[in-house]
Amino acid sequence: MCNLYTERLSAAEVAAHFGVDVPDIVATNAPSTVHPGAPGMVVRAESGRRILQSMGWGFPLKLASMKPGSKPKAVNNIADLRKPMWVGLARKPQWRCLIPLTAWAEPAGIKGSKTRTWLSLKDRPVFAWGGLWRDSAEWGPVYSGAMTDANEVAATVHNRMPVLLHEDEYDRWLHGTFDELTALQDRVFPSRLIEIEPTDEPWHGWPSDMLQATLL
Repeated sequence: MCNLYTERLSAAEVAAHFGVDVPDIVATNAPSTVHPGAPGMVVRAESGRRILQSMGWGFPLKLASMKPGSKPKAVNNIADLRKPMWVGLARKPQWRCLIPLTAWAEPAGIKGSKTRTWLSLKDRPVFAWGGLWRDSAEWGPVYSGAMTDANEVAATVHNRMPVLLHEDEYDRWLHGTFDELTALQDRVFPSRLIEIEPTDEPWHGWPSDMLQATLL
């Protein structure tokens, strides 16, 4: 489960990497470190072009057991694209997106003093995480990232990892068939491409009002 990632490039640099026309960039207030409920940059397709847009990370979800007036949970990770919550969106290319990132973090250590271990792609200043997006009544445009089984390197900190895409797979995620999409989620990303960096950074360094995140 991924609950923290960074995107440290400028909007113009992200646009150049993802083939977004600079005039089409929607102004973004996305921070460089993104946590559930915060805005992040997303690349989506529209009328044959790629658009860079700021959206909230996490689909709003209210459970029947929640008290009236409670904030929705932010469903920021997609366990399986075949599940009822996701399959309708995943089958329609207009609701697919690429999530630009420079690294993602997982907690490491003992409970109460966990630290951030960062994972990234070797020699890659930015890369893509496959996701879905939609418009929500609660938070406006929102997105969530697909997860897959961790490879040998990522499994040293967590058994799941984001669905990472090679550059020649960007179009397949945005425009391919549903079977192509699930094949990308089911494959194991090469361990040799992953770089891992343990740190002393406290895991809980984000705002105290962060929305509770979940995976479905």
